[in-house]
Amino acid sequence: MFESLTDKLQDVFKRLRGQGTLTEENISEALREVRRALLEADVSLEVVKPFIQRVKEQALGQDVMRGINPGQQFIKAVHDELVSILGGERPPLAERHPGPTVILMVGLQGSGKTTTTAKLGLYLRKKGRNPLLVACDVYRPAAIRQLEVLGKQLNIPVFSQEGQTDVVSIARDGIAHARANGRDFVLVDTAGRLHVDDAMMDEIRRLRAAIDPAEVLLVVDAMTGQDAVRIAAAFHEAVQVTGLVVTKLDGDTRGGAALSVKHVTGQSIKFAGVGEKPDALEPFHPERIATRILGMGDVLTLIERAQEAIDVDEAKRLEQRFRKAEFDLEDFMAQLRQVRKLGSMGQILEMLPIGKMLGVDLTSDHIAQGEAQLRKFEVIVSSMTVYERQNPGKIDASRKRRIARGSGTSVQDINTLLKQVEAMRGVMKQFGAFEKQMGKRFARMAKKSGQGFPFPFPPSGHQG
Repeated sequence: MFESLTDKLQDVFKRLRGQGTLTEENISEALREVRRALLEADVSLEVVKPFIQRVKEQALGQDVMRGINPGQQFIKAVHDELVSILGGERPPLAERHPGPTVILMVGLQGSGKTTTTAKLGLYLRKKGRNPLLVACDVYRPAAIRQLEVLGKQLNIPVFSQEGQTDVVSIARDGIAHARANGRDFVLVDTAGRLHVDDAMMDEIRRLRAAIDPAEVLLVVDAMTGQDAVRIAAAFHEAVQVTGLVVTKLDGDTRGGAALSVKHVTGQSIKFAGVGEKPDALEPFHPERIATRILGMGDVLTLIERAQEAIDVDEAKRLEQRFRKAEFDLEDFMAQLRQVRKLGSMGQILEMLPIGKMLGVDLTSDHIAQGEAQLRKFEVIVSSMTVYERQNPGKIDASRKRRIARGSGTSVQDINTLLKQVEAMRGVMKQFGAFEKQMGKRFARMAKKSGQGFPFPFPPSGHQG
């Protein structure tokens, strides 16, 4: 997400860090580079001009000049303005009492509208709500079937009326069905077109007037760049959207759409699509996105993902295995599955400012190589027997040859995996010995002082 823009902004900040203070001259030079970076990222010119002016005013302001590091002063000014153009505070989804709360999903064909409707349903269900999906795309072949398949996969009911072409009637009946069955959210999936046309807009206007939705969410594809901005403007003028969902922000996109649509429509981005999986829909937090654009990571979002995805009992089991240096290839696979739930390696590293902290160049090539290696290891372990996974030290040359044939890899690849696992076990043994040694030391200290056990990891059997 925003990889190219982030790299260019990082170059600007590095040059400023070498300056003694912020002056109008070095700020103007830096802003020329920022302007170029934003335009190359496909940010609208009408957004870039006021952005540059406000950053300049803030960077030269008295409050900012009190700072010590010129680079940090400038980063703060850019960060504050990025948060502003991304929407500032993120308003929650509107909700009506008594329900059901109706959300009208609109957008062009190919923007990911139907998939996003299902993803939003899953998001709401995870929040303890009872959504119903209503299929009102009666024109695109298999559109209704697509929503029904998604609903079945996610265990979310779908209301549809085969053969009915009056979308207003379908939507009204769907809302009545939701009310009768205790559903508190109704997500209405509408028809899209390959381009904005009067017939489509007229149908959405009639739907909006008939069902009076609490939200009209426009789904736009970040990959379309400035076209997304024009589409957002046309929809907002026609049907008054109340919020936006930007899809494909995980792709090789320049990100300009996300930085422009708020300015064009005046409405906030409420969600971002960050992958193809059903749970790859995240609330859009301008503050967090701004820090990611500036290469500062997004630890809060990563923590939230972990809280939703990680099995606590399984994590505790792996921790105990780690402490006892009993880590085997079964545990390796379990750990890998836990990490996979957080997203790809690139997505995880994007949320951690590792490159800045360690001075590591985490390029796309490095990440791709790491992903490929993990996939290869996963295939190798999948080709082993349960005995071999639990006893990696017993894998002899004959077994290695058989595993290599079964996984389509080489014996050298298997040796690499086994060496890494053995190295991990060595680290675990050292950690366990250190923990035990420190535990005994603190136990002696506690005994002498007559106070409780202060060490966070007491040895087995000790009651602190």
